[in-house]
Amino acid sequence: MIRVMVIAASVVVQVGLSSVINHHPQLTVVGTTSDLETFTKEFEQLQPDVLLLDFSSHLSSTWTKLQQISEQQILLITEDIENIDLEIGLRSGVRGILPSTSTEAEITAAIEAIASGLIVLHPDYLELLPIREKVVTNPVQTLTPREIEVLGMLGSGLGNKAIAKRLQISEHTVKFHVSSIFQKLAVSSRTEAVTAGVRLGLIML
Repeated sequence: MIRVMVIAASVVVQVGLSSVINHHPQLTVVGTTSDLETFTKEFEQLQPDVLLLDFSSHLSSTWTKLQQISEQQILLITEDIENIDLEIGLRSGVRGILPSTSTEAEITAAIEAIASGLIVLHPDYLELLPIREKVVTNPVQTLTPREIEVLGMLGSGLGNKAIAKRLQISEHTVKFHVSSIFQKLAVSSRTEAVTAGVRLGLIML
């Protein structure tokens, strides 16, 4: 079970996000808050796996607070991506950023992916990430063990549904794994990903 803490200035947003999480069989809400002055202490007490933060308000003050939490896994939901420094955010523990228009399935899949060690960025945000090229330069180190496992299954010709069944994860999570593999290997198709994986010695056919 993945433990999630919800932070949102609006109580309505808190309730909505909590409902989305609690309706997922693998997720549970361990706490909610709107008070930025106390959430750091609550985070340390509750020890959630993922911090889900509605980042649509109090942008500047939140940045400072985020950097006070150690070893956090943070998913931001925001309408104001242009005011966020993605590079600083990733160094501060942000592992995912989604637009406020994201669906319930996208939010829960992102939480699962982040808990599995993935970085989740909406496609519209990738161009704003200045360190993207650095991530691509050394794929052997940046691919996670689960991503290498998925890459091997792609090499075996398995589709997302078959991979999800074999790994006992959702298809949405598989899609995030595949998307991350494409990004890190700088490819745009499964065939290119498999070819790059073989060339780099990550998988064998």
